[in-house]
Amino acid sequence: MQVINDKLKVWATDLDQKTMLQAQRTARLPIVAGHVALMPDAHLGLGATVGSVVPTEGAVIPACVGVDIGCGMAAVRTDLTSEDLPNDLTPLLGKIADVVPAGVGRGHDRRHWRAQKRAADWLETNRPRSELSDRQDKKAYEQMGTLGSGNHFAEVSLDEDGTVWLVLHSGSRGIGNQLAQSHIAEAKSVAKRFEIGLEDPDLAYLLEGTPEFDHYIADLLFAQAYARANRETMLDAALRELFRFIGKGRERERVNCHHNYTEQEMHFGNEIWVTRKGAISARSGQLGIIPGSMGTDTYIVAGLGNPESYMSSAHGAGRRMSRTQAKKTLSVESLEAAMGDRAWLGDKAAKLVDEHPDAYKDINEVMRLSADLVKVRHRLQAVLNYKGT
Repeated sequence: MQVINDKLKVWATDLDQKTMLQAQRTARLPIVAGHVALMPDAHLGLGATVGSVVPTEGAVIPACVGVDIGCGMAAVRTDLTSEDLPNDLTPLLGKIADVVPAGVGRGHDRRHWRAQKRAADWLETNRPRSELSDRQDKKAYEQMGTLGSGNHFAEVSLDEDGTVWLVLHSGSRGIGNQLAQSHIAEAKSVAKRFEIGLEDPDLAYLLEGTPEFDHYIADLLFAQAYARANRETMLDAALRELFRFIGKGRERERVNCHHNYTEQEMHFGNEIWVTRKGAISARSGQLGIIPGSMGTDTYIVAGLGNPESYMSSAHGAGRRMSRTQAKKTLSVESLEAAMGDRAWLGDKAAKLVDEHPDAYKDINEVMRLSADLVKVRHRLQAVLNYKGT
């Protein structure tokens, strides 16, 4: 860990100047309580740096949480082993795709009836503060139990003992995005109205005790809960297909963690808001998930409760190339080589080049830099990868 100054501490070594300057702008905000912590996977984001932990007092920055509120990881350890798996998992890839629709707003009518019922039941008792339009209400219902696109994925993996795991990455989908966008715009409006000087408009914050703050927090808690329920719904659907495909199987352990969220916590004797934008909570003994990328490993970890990171850790490999740069620089052929003999959507490789492993930082280096943040419990190697395009 490197101390840049009393307002910024950094665990990352692969940082460009723009990312460092962005983090320093965030750290200079008057609402920051203590120092901003940059995780080993930190990279340039919108407003606030992805891979940052931002402690604030009496205020929250909506753009720091981001537009995919509650995005995170979930994993299940099963009682299956590598010996239970057939050599060809391609048929299983199709079955998972059937019950976990992916892509931007497509295929949602293909959800299993159990997912549809869970969505209806959950939304009956969980509502945001914002009044949803009929279209938004429909979106919230239809997208629960769906993966999305971008870097969201589902994988069947093997740990160091050959135990089979199911792992997935997703968030609060379209409804979380729309709620977040409205509150980011509201925060900017408040900053302009009260002439709050900001180095970056995307760092606009909402003050505790105001109606705007209360409204945002209520919607935020809804979206975070939606994201968690979404991951649970997909895990259950994919597990059923996995066990049916193998002909047996039981769940042994489940982990579900956010990496884009905020909550009130006690640190250094004070109650503050801790926003993790691309970071996971890593209290002592707390289980978490740190994925790499397509073609690389995922780690199941236990937190070490490091106070200097606000008991946090990295959330993944972190991008080192923008999507545009990856598409210009990397090839379909090299992606196919990186994926090896995994079952994956090879016929859609041209649409997945921006998710190429080389577009991300080295997950093994990220884990090395996280040695004082987490302890590795399991290292997972994917044998099946499913993503939205």
